[in-house]
Amino acid sequence: MFFYHHKFPVEANMDLTPKQAQKLFEGDGGAYYIWSSSDVPALVEAKVGAGKLVLQPHGFALPHYSDSSKLGYVLQGDDGLVGMVFPNTSEEVVIKLKKGDVIPVPLGSVSWWFNNGGSNSEELVVVFLGETTRAYIPGQFTYFLLAGTQSLLGGFSTEFVSKAYNVDAEKWDILVVVQTGVLIIKLGEDEKTKMPKPSENSTHKLVHRITSATTLTEKEFPFLKQAGLSASLIKLEANAISSPIYTADATVQVVYVAGGSGQIQIVGLDGKLALDTQVKAGDLFVVPSFFMVAKLAGKNGLECFSVITSSQPVLEDLAGKTSALGALSPEMLQIALNITPELQGLLSSRIRKI
Repeated sequence: MFFYHHKFPVEANMDLTPKQAQKLFEGDGGAYYIWSSSDVPALVEAKVGAGKLVLQPHGFALPHYSDSSKLGYVLQGDDGLVGMVFPNTSEEVVIKLKKGDVIPVPLGSVSWWFNNGGSNSEELVVVFLGETTRAYIPGQFTYFLLAGTQSLLGGFSTEFVSKAYNVDAEKWDILVVVQTGVLIIKLGEDEKTKMPKPSENSTHKLVHRITSATTLTEKEFPFLKQAGLSASLIKLEANAISSPIYTADATVQVVYVAGGSGQIQIVGLDGKLALDTQVKAGDLFVVPSFFMVAKLAGKNGLECFSVITSSQPVLEDLAGKTSALGALSPEMLQIALNITPELQGLLSSRIRKI
């Protein structure tokens, strides 16, 4: 016997309202913004998270690691530098970043971020989207700093760390207090010249640029496997619409509106409309597992960057050559939709042409 669901899961009443980020920190070197789990409860339920880093010219995000795997997408800037030390390695790789780049940040990776542009150059802006299944705070990224006033090393007693590093206690006390910055600082010209140079080989291997609409999985970008995530970029011209899509493998989509504006509709359990709202640049929303989403661009077009919680997602489209609906036989469509052969023929032809 076939049983329809007898009890609504948590997602049935999930608040999917798009939200803008809140400022968590700001200094001379830049700012960091978050979508907090308390402000966006859908992040908690879907076990995903988001944040945005804004670095002024010479802005430097101190070395840190986090409790979540994520993808960074460069929204602005053409002269970014990232240094990474991956888990179980002892080598720093330095990568160059510019607008349109996607960079995976696997769980536990130590990284630093720098805007290498001149004093009159633009900000470096990176949005981070990822999963938080093992996060300290569900639905939110937590960072652990290795330098600055909130450094983990500064929390240990002088006796412990001076013995661990075989450094004189007096010198260690100086080491942990000399950096007075928190999270993001601004470097002077002398300090900027000391920054390591990026490796072309590492940049080619660890960064993938997307400038047009695409879905990026580990097949196209193998390094995504390390983060267990994939990405999608949708660019719609004015008043254009994307056909309804859904994930068929229980993965979740977290979507950032990178530009333009438009209308979003999400349909979920019992065929009920779970969200019907206008969105603008800077908005973030979640598409729960198996829910269907469609996007309609406004007069200035619409650009959305999405991260999906699998490096090999199964995305299904209800229109186009690979449409599951279009794959059904004409007879089945007539019976299931209770329509005439003529109407079925019109529908099938339209499905395949989109």
